[in-house]
Amino acid sequence: MMMKPFGLACLLSLSGAAMASAQTAAVESAPQGGAAPAAETATPPVLLELYTSQGCVSCPAADALLAELVKDPALIPLALHVDYWDYIGWADSFASPQFTERQKAYARAAGSRMIYTPQMVVAGGARVEGNDPQAVAEAIEQAKALPQSAGLQLTREGDGLRIQGKLAQPVAPLRVQLVRYKPEETVAIAHGENAGRTVTYHNIVTDWQVLADWPGEPPLDILVPQVGEGPLVVLLQRVAEGSSGPAEIVAAARID
Repeated sequence: MMMKPFGLACLLSLSGAAMASAQTAAVESAPQGGAAPAAETATPPVLLELYTSQGCVSCPAADALLAELVKDPALIPLALHVDYWDYIGWADSFASPQFTERQKAYARAAGSRMIYTPQMVVAGGARVEGNDPQAVAEAIEQAKALPQSAGLQLTREGDGLRIQGKLAQPVAPLRVQLVRYKPEETVAIAHGENAGRTVTYHNIVTDWQVLADWPGEPPLDILVPQVGEGPLVVLLQRVAEGSSGPAEIVAAARID
């Protein structure tokens, strides 16, 4: 039975299962040449992760908020659809157990045994209700105020992607991750709590890969082969102390 003890959030207790290991992409070093224009983060944009579900009645307001945040070039908003509400009448067409496990990992790293939708994770730190615009805005401002500790540059080289980074402060080791997403898709929901709604979703994550753990030295320089077309996001993220869970995102960049 779905519980909603925290305002409009759909709440679920964590199971004791360990987080599934992330898929690791092949990386290789290669000389530069024939490169497409680079995406460089002089001031890193703030990466937002909205954990949402087509089957959660509280989520359309958060999905609409994300659609507005997508318009801000200082932000990289991403929608990660979870699968733990699929049993209540509507299977989310974008859901992945991998995204559920990532949300669980954030909860464990924070010492919590609860996950819920909609939840917004801001820069890998603050975890707030995703349909609360004020809470989301405050978390974004707090993330922007943090000192810049890493620079990140992305360049397309043929069908590959070169990732280069440098540390401004000693925050290593950092986990280098590659995200693929679909900019927009409209779904007519026929059953479940949102039956009859037609919702346009934005920045729908389709794949999230761990590329490497970077110790900080030498400067990051890797080439990911055959990344294909479509927009890509790369992030550098700390690992939570005492666990392998995600922590602060110190840099993020996007390239079309």
